[in-house]
Amino acid sequence: MTDIGRLQEIVSRARRIVFFGGAGVSTASGIPDFRSDSGLYAEAFQSLSPEMILSKTFFYLHPETFFAFYRRHMLYPDARPNAAHRFLYELEKADRLRGIVTQNVDGLHRQAGNIRVYELHGSVRENACTECGASYPMEAILRAEGIPRCRCGGVIKPGIVLYGEPLPQFVCIGAKREIAGADALIVAGTSLSVEPAASFLDGFHGGSLVVINRTPTPADERADLVIRRDVAEVLGSLTVPPVSAH
Repeated sequence: MTDIGRLQEIVSRARRIVFFGGAGVSTASGIPDFRSDSGLYAEAFQSLSPEMILSKTFFYLHPETFFAFYRRHMLYPDARPNAAHRFLYELEKADRLRGIVTQNVDGLHRQAGNIRVYELHGSVRENACTECGASYPMEAILRAEGIPRCRCGGVIKPGIVLYGEPLPQFVCIGAKREIAGADALIVAGTSLSVEPAASFLDGFHGGSLVVINRTPTPADERADLVIRRDVAEVLGSLTVPPVSAH
């Protein structure tokens, strides 16, 4: 049986699937990844590392430079859900998918229609004023010149988790709960090199662990199935099982 055939068998058998994804899920949508040789973190910006710029301290001390980088490298308004996102939406409609735990901030899972999404690092589509808390869409940051400001005069802060900030507590609680209760966990498009998100997998004790990633990950050794191919290509070739019977 092929790797795709084995994955199809796992998906068809499982009733509580959880998907844990990273940047490799969105590359087929035209959004570059972070940690490959050609990814975002391989590029310097004004001799500054992305980790430095995307930090809470840098945001408050150097907002002009922060937003110049942010608009150029973090916002992709024309990106659309790809075959991976669409498959996961259909899987949720069939009541087989219990949750998507994503490290991505692009918001494409929600754009595809998924509801059970745990965005560990926030979303570029949800932004708020640092003074009054008013909400703003991504377009408000794209349209603004320099530092985007609220009607009250406060700076509009992107809705992503910056370095130096904690992950959202209730999102993490929900994500860990779903992983612990899953009977199949699909880990895709992530090198599992970012903590504490990567350690969430320690809570999985279900039936099948699948890893879909072009490069090796720390989870490969305990995985039931490892596929070294593009995430959108793999998930796009699967058939969604019938609606789960309870």
